[in-house]
Amino acid sequence: MHDIRLIRENPEAFDAGLARRGLGPMSSEILAADASLRALQTEMQAALARRNEASKAIGHAMAKGDKDSADALKAEVAALKQRLPEQEASERTQLAALQDSLAALPNLPAADVPQGEDEQSNVEISRWGTPRSFDFEPKEHADFAPALGLDFETAAKMSGARFAFLKGPMARLERALGQFMLDKQTSEAGYSECATPLLVRDEAAFGTAQLPKFREDLFQTTDGMWLISTSEMSLTNAVREEILAEADLPIRMTGLTPCFRSEAGAAGRDTRGYIRQHQFWKVELVSIVRPEDSDAELERKTRAAEAILEALELPYRKMLLCAGDMGFAARKTYDLEVWLPGQNSYREISSCSNCGDFQARRMNARFRREGAKGTEFVHTLNGSGLAVGRTLVAILENYQQADGSVDIPQALLSYMGGIRRLTP
Repeated sequence: MHDIRLIRENPEAFDAGLARRGLGPMSSEILAADASLRALQTEMQAALARRNEASKAIGHAMAKGDKDSADALKAEVAALKQRLPEQEASERTQLAALQDSLAALPNLPAADVPQGEDEQSNVEISRWGTPRSFDFEPKEHADFAPALGLDFETAAKMSGARFAFLKGPMARLERALGQFMLDKQTSEAGYSECATPLLVRDEAAFGTAQLPKFREDLFQTTDGMWLISTSEMSLTNAVREEILAEADLPIRMTGLTPCFRSEAGAAGRDTRGYIRQHQFWKVELVSIVRPEDSDAELERKTRAAEAILEALELPYRKMLLCAGDMGFAARKTYDLEVWLPGQNSYREISSCSNCGDFQARRMNARFRREGAKGTEFVHTLNGSGLAVGRTLVAILENYQQADGSVDIPQALLSYMGGIRRLTP
């Protein structure tokens, strides 16, 4: 959600930020609605003041025996009272329309975010690791992993496309990955483990900006709840409608949860394999910080995600997303892309974003500085540390052998109960 005061103070900067997102100017329309609302509110305040003044004057007129003046004042007060419900209804309607307009607009890019319309304009920041040289032609995971227990056919019989049924050591490997990531983020990166609801209400989905724009990408239950598309939704909303003490910040939370996405906007993409599923596991990293700390926290969070890839010895690159490729709520985003030899390309495995106060305004999440009377909105950040299914894919493709088997990375052996290799 955007701060209407900042739009009033600098409408040109607001429109310039929207232009970087590929949107036309909106400040004139928003400020016109804001002016109309404020004029109505001023009118209501004046009417209320006049009603109170007239009510007092009635008593004075009666005390003086001036019945005509008292009757006129009574009629005026009655007219003011009669009009009040209409004014209040109009205020609610105008306020809701203004808030809807603000809520529908994406966050504005930070100053150091590169200009561009799509992923072609993203900027590579760094690379880690050297892609493995194979003495055979590496395959995509979808071509050899079914023989190892990554079963798409069984899942399709009960659930349709974009689901998988993992069996035996393959299921254990996925579980080991999630546990390894969670252990590393809690013991080394300073995140507090949380077990969160998988179902949230409208207010929570709105707070993290999945609603209203991404309604079609979510699954909704018959009683109106939403399955989380990421535990960012439940973790970030932990501070919803809270006023935190400055001493409580930063708050760093992590959780390993299943995530559910309809993938309505990804028709035809990654239809084979385990890259893009309706249901998948992910370790999420959420931070709640003071405004002046959020830029440094983004670097810290991204580093925590990178550490997982490095521990698993998976080559990756770090990308700074351009303005046109960032998520709706983000003001700055780094993507980590892991090397997949079967596809001969880097693919996204983590996205770490600084949302500034954009989500905090939607959630009314604030903090009070020590010794201060007023409050400020916190800054929120989120990132994957990592997407478990995509990390499983990266291990399968990077550790595959000529005979169709897959070696287990050294970092995971203690989680695998003696299993050192997946074999057909």
